[in-house]
Amino acid sequence: MFRTRAAAAILLATSLALTACGGGGDDADEGADAKTLTLWHYEGPNSAMGIAWNKSIEIFKKDHPGVEVKFEEKGFEQIQQNAQMILNSDSAPDLMEYNKGNATAGLLSKQGLLTDLSEQATKRGWDTKLSPSLQTTAKYDEDGIMGSGKFYGVPNYGEYVMVYYNKALFDKYKLAVPTTFEEFTKVMDTFVQNKVTPLAVGGAEYPAQQIFYELALSKSDRAFVDDYQLYKNKVDFKGPQLTYGAQTFADWVSKGYISKDSAGIKAEDMGVSFTQGKFPILFSGSWWYGRFAEEIKDFEWGTFLFPGNNLHPGSSGNLWVVPEKSKAKALAYDFIDITMSPEIQALLGNSGGVPVAADVSQITDPKNKELVETFNKISGSDGLAFYPDWPAPGYYDVLVAGVQGLINGSKTPDAFLDEIAKPYNENLADLGK
Repeated sequence: MFRTRAAAAILLATSLALTACGGGGDDADEGADAKTLTLWHYEGPNSAMGIAWNKSIEIFKKDHPGVEVKFEEKGFEQIQQNAQMILNSDSAPDLMEYNKGNATAGLLSKQGLLTDLSEQATKRGWDTKLSPSLQTTAKYDEDGIMGSGKFYGVPNYGEYVMVYYNKALFDKYKLAVPTTFEEFTKVMDTFVQNKVTPLAVGGAEYPAQQIFYELALSKSDRAFVDDYQLYKNKVDFKGPQLTYGAQTFADWVSKGYISKDSAGIKAEDMGVSFTQGKFPILFSGSWWYGRFAEEIKDFEWGTFLFPGNNLHPGSSGNLWVVPEKSKAKALAYDFIDITMSPEIQALLGNSGGVPVAADVSQITDPKNKELVETFNKISGSDGLAFYPDWPAPGYYDVLVAGVQGLINGSKTPDAFLDEIAKPYNENLADLGK
């Protein structure tokens, strides 16, 4: 999410009906002369993506004279829960933002509900703008498994999980930014000794499982990620990676790094608590960056990557997908092209987002530039490890419940691993793996 999970806390910003005279495509069979383009996305208007998509609409309207924009609000969960039904009906939009991963875009591609964008990706150069790591979430095979096959979506922003920290609280206790895992635990020990809970955590939604996954990744390599996410080989849930993640997470709770009360905290409340200066540290994604920059006024803050890790939760952002039932595919391709343009990519970066194809020299704010450069470094070194809930349909809820059990002490690490192994392996059996 894990940009997709953050979006769950926000209303689906827009459902746009765009009426165009003439078309931007060259294939009449794909709706180049269509009069309407219906576009859905679920970005808040003040988010980096929302700002960029609104500008993209302006450009689209200039390129397609006579465009009328109409808004129809929908909730993220409505799309998440009803996508299959919607895309299999005459109510399907022509273009929409949708979640990346096997359990979402992969599942819809397998069901024949999404348009194969491979030809357009080559024709319009989207494939050359996306690093191999980013293309992983754009391509799906005949089983709906990401990483190979055809383009069924186009990401135009990226995301990754980092550590946000309150500089004022670090300074108060004379703490430096840690560069190793050992230094990081010493920092948290210092806060605990001073009766300060180090970590702002949202156990009721995605943030807690990101900590568990980050800990597992500290003992992992690319082969483990490929096995877990892409089913290259069988995963041992009692192996060193996941065992370490579960046990260390439980240890962090017992040491007071994570409050037991956080099991019932949602992501939004976690983020607000950090902006209010109540916690010195927050693990989460780059999707919070622009918001923190706008809302935090009372203290200085900064970011660093999880110390010692070469792999980090992260991926492309969500995908632009074109439903198979779209009546204006050529116009949809034109819109995607605009979002990949230098102007929009620079706007994303200057608004606190993480563009995938921007000229970094065009990012003017030093903090925003650092955000983009760090992402490019991770992506360029094949350090994006995706998210722990991706491998199986419904796995997000399994992990939320499991990690909540670790926080409140109702589950042992061993029981937690058994609990998350079962649906994972059942999904593999369904795929014939």
